[in-house]
Amino acid sequence: MSEPNTLSVTRLVRRMRNLLEIELGELWVEGEVSNLRKQASGHIYFTLKDAGAQVSCVFFKGNARNAKVEPDNGMQVRLYGEISVYEARGSVQLIVRKVEQAGEGELQAQFDRLKKKLNEEGLFDEDNKLPIPKFPRKVGLITSGTGAALQDMLNVLNRRAPWVQPILFPVQVQGKGAEKAIASAIHQWSGWDENGMPEVDVIILGRGGGSLEDLWNFNEEIVARAIYDCEIPIVSAVGHEIDFTISDFVADMRAPTPSAAAELVVPDGVALISRLERLSSVMSRAVSAKIDRHEAVLQGMSRGALSRSPDRVLREPLQRMILARRDLGDAAQQSFEQKASELHELLYRITAQRPEAVLGRRFDKLSYLSQKLTATVVEKVKHQASHLTEISSMLRTLGPESVFARGFSVTQDTEGNIIKDAKDLKEDDIITTKFHEGKTTSRVIS
Repeated sequence: MSEPNTLSVTRLVRRMRNLLEIELGELWVEGEVSNLRKQASGHIYFTLKDAGAQVSCVFFKGNARNAKVEPDNGMQVRLYGEISVYEARGSVQLIVRKVEQAGEGELQAQFDRLKKKLNEEGLFDEDNKLPIPKFPRKVGLITSGTGAALQDMLNVLNRRAPWVQPILFPVQVQGKGAEKAIASAIHQWSGWDENGMPEVDVIILGRGGGSLEDLWNFNEEIVARAIYDCEIPIVSAVGHEIDFTISDFVADMRAPTPSAAAELVVPDGVALISRLERLSSVMSRAVSAKIDRHEAVLQGMSRGALSRSPDRVLREPLQRMILARRDLGDAAQQSFEQKASELHELLYRITAQRPEAVLGRRFDKLSYLSQKLTATVVEKVKHQASHLTEISSMLRTLGPESVFARGFSVTQDTEGNIIKDAKDLKEDDIITTKFHEGKTTSRVIS
């Protein structure tokens, strides 16, 4: 029979667990990772220790899958989690929710302070950013000469735009003093002419992914101000898509990865060729249509007056001139006859009346009318002659001789047929070409 205050092992361990969870709850713990074991299920078990003690930890799959930092043996970390007791073994364990490298919290605070400071100074303003050239010929690469990021960028540049020349400025991208090397590289390329550097159209500043400490050199103020002062557009490609550095905010463009930066700064060669082929096709169709329209106009003109013989062109105007001359003569004759009749009538009246004064006035009037008639006839003749001259000039202008005078020629075969298309000729045909003055005889070679 049990004593009244005696507990079972299960109840004891459960009370221990409840007490720890209530008294301590969720908290941050810092230490070194050891004895790490990854299970096939995705759970991670390890020990967190320092110089005086250790505690078991479990990082369940759901939290481990979304973790920004994955723990590893020997890593100094800060863990956020809940203290509990594993009842089956009666052991205390920390159920981990988040993992950060030790010191990362302070680094994040430094990051936020510098970001705020530079933003207030205007280093992030869009108005200060340089445009990225659409078709660069030379691309500068500031990165590690041995890192995978360099090979990724070179592969993308060669695949998309093999005509672009990449130029590497190898620098240390991690560790003490790396920020000075990065800033120096940017300054040297900004003043490329004075520093004996090759000229580039755009610079990619990049490295592969890592922890906040690994990427910290790109969060230093000296690098940010070097990017801001650079006279060449800079694309920042530091870390992975989820990583952000101060360099990303100051740069003229931010790329999620080094490979993505290479894709952003150069066009796709295959797409460019396809677009050029489409534009060439459109232009060819437009030019062909315009040529066809002009050919139709020329064919219409060739079927008009220019294709006729001089006799046919002048026949109708000459007939109109003859008729006009005849009508003019008939009109003059009729006018003379009418005036003569009136004169006879006046003379008869004068003779019948015999007053000397009336006769004198009538005679003066007769002289006036005679002069007017003569002037009218002369004016009429001049008008018709001028009209005839204009018609003759027009005929000369429209006639084939004027076409020859402007440099055109006519080519005929041995039978006198006009050659209108080179396809109507064959090799060794004899052709005659008539010019404004003279003509030539030729043999077709090709």
